[in-house]
Amino acid sequence: MQGRDVMGAAQTGTGKTAGFALPILQRLMPLANTSASPARHPVRALILAPTRELADQIHENVREYARYTGLKSAVVFGGVDIKPQITALRQGCEVLIATPGRLLDHMGQKTVSLAQAELLVLDEADRMLDMGFLPDIQRIIHALPARRQNLMFSATFSTEIRKLAEAFLNDPVLIEVARRNATAENVEQLAFRVAGLEAKRAAVAKLVRERQLSQVIVFTNTKIGAGRLARQLERDGLNAAAIHGDKTQQERLATLEAFKKGEIVVLVATDVAARGLDIVELPAVINYDLPYNAEDYVHRIGRTGRAGASGVALSLMTGGDERLLADIERLIKRKLPVEALDVGPAETRQRPERREAPEARRERTGAPKRRRPDAESRAPRAIGVSTDPFFTEPYVPQAAEPAGASAQAGAPADAPARGSVAGPRKTNRPVAALLGGGRKA
Repeated sequence: MQGRDVMGAAQTGTGKTAGFALPILQRLMPLANTSASPARHPVRALILAPTRELADQIHENVREYARYTGLKSAVVFGGVDIKPQITALRQGCEVLIATPGRLLDHMGQKTVSLAQAELLVLDEADRMLDMGFLPDIQRIIHALPARRQNLMFSATFSTEIRKLAEAFLNDPVLIEVARRNATAENVEQLAFRVAGLEAKRAAVAKLVRERQLSQVIVFTNTKIGAGRLARQLERDGLNAAAIHGDKTQQERLATLEAFKKGEIVVLVATDVAARGLDIVELPAVINYDLPYNAEDYVHRIGRTGRAGASGVALSLMTGGDERLLADIERLIKRKLPVEALDVGPAETRQRPERREAPEARRERTGAPKRRRPDAESRAPRAIGVSTDPFFTEPYVPQAAEPAGASAQAGAPADAPARGSVAGPRKTNRPVAALLGGGRKA
């Protein structure tokens, strides 16, 4: 409210969105009006988010907060048709929530103006750097007025983030609600050691059933792994769906909406869902794969235990995950209890067996063996190729016939016998040349 630049660090689920949205709306309240003219509603506050889901969620919160203020808000992100967003921008809005890439598209088409922006918010700034948004952020910052208030918020602040803050923040105030990279104390954290990949898939279904989890987010490191695990859980009788970057925005939003309504029990997701998603009273999250980046662990388990509620964070690990677990423990400064989890042979899904050879199947079932054809029937079948000796036998020139015999046969005396190379040679006819005409007499 004093207009100073801010670096805010807090645990996930503690209300960072309200922390910057409510003061922004309070500052803009004197400029609120009910005019229908877009010129009376220029962009005065820009909020940048790394993912489409987080941008959409921030917009929902801002729209709810500003319902009775007369201030307008809009959101723009990629993966959907740009035309409805252009229509919304042309109607004017004081608060714009955007992802960097789509905002640059609108700036290139001149459908948005940031000339009167007074506030800039970077939410989940570390995630923006991880996703390679730094050049886009710099281009956006250069398009903003020099005199403005800047705010950066995230659950984690790496060394790179602090360097970025030094580049465009002016004497910022550092506000840390909890110690750096801390996890919520009301989230129970456990790790389970399983035998291998097949046991890990069965362990997810076992944990969901034994703990009677009505809703759970399962995090994987790859998009292919998320889709495969969701299909596996569906075959195991659990209502599951996957969400990752290869899904269209409509599919992702529809899946999230169904999960929030309780229609989907298990949401298998990549780290696209690890930042900013707010699921009311989500009881648990499961790390099917330990994250390669230890800071992502803080964001993943921050989906549960939000707003003071209790939650459970379960992690599955195999023999090769010791280093990843050590990185997580070093970051959060606490040891995670590790227990062995036996899913049992009945619950472990076996790989599909190879197709049995026909002879082995007949021996196992007692079926009579097929009678082998005799030698005659095993002879190669004839292929439709001509057997004319003209094409297979070598050429043999025929002897020249006597002239009398040719005459008796009615042929001219000077005609060579058929197949013979003997006989008078024909006189060469003059042939036109390209540059000299025919042969001179």
